Amino acid sequence: MQQISRPVTSNQPGLHPRLAERVRKHLRSPNRRPVPDFSRAAFAELARLQEEDPRPLVLDSFCGTGMSTALLAARHPQHRVVGIDRSADRLGRHTAADTPGSGASYHLLRAECEDIWQLIREAGWRVDYHYLLYPNPWPKAAHLQRRIHGHPGFADLVALGGRIELRSNWQTYVEEFGVALLLAGIPGLVRQLPEGPALTRFEAKYRASGHALWQYQGP
Repeated sequence: MQQISRPVTSNQPGLHPRLAERVRKHLRSPNRRPVPDFSRAAFAELARLQEEDPRPLVLDSFCGTGMSTALLAARHPQHRVVGIDRSADRLGRHTAADTPGSGASYHLLRAECEDIWQLIREAGWRVDYHYLLYPNPWPKAAHLQRRIHGHPGFADLVALGGRIELRSNWQTYVEEFGVALLLAGIPGLVRQLPEGPALTRFEAKYRASGHALWQYQGP
């Protein structure tokens, strides 16, 4: 039986009034957060894979159980698709049922996404595609700094380049993300997500619950 999900509720009626201020601050100042050992170990694994078999990169940040990573690997067969999530429990629930078949190259890393973005930037790498599918929206106005576009790691995300896609069931989140990237000089498109196969279990649940789903794509 499909579990019903409640729509996002927030005490923030529109775009956060301090959005531009915070985004510009992070774009001016590099992220200096110390990277913990478990994230460095995950990046070292990725660096080894790239050294042995260099491929253009696709990042699937906040990948959860990795269902989306496997599906994206089928979509990008010439790339190395990398799913990143901080939760060992979620990653441990990745199963063979999520695997799209032979020939798809993907890897799951347990790490903080912002740490991996920082380390990729420091290594001078670029990515071809970057997917951010249904991250925690942190809908309270006081939690702007926890959203992707309010976090110090946002500047690292921008520096990685590539075609960026973010999906959420909270329209304001997607609109804020689009404004933040525009402030960084990257135009994109915000729209309601068209009907299609779900990339994540959250997406399937939100669809079944009747939520409107939103998408940012750019550039």
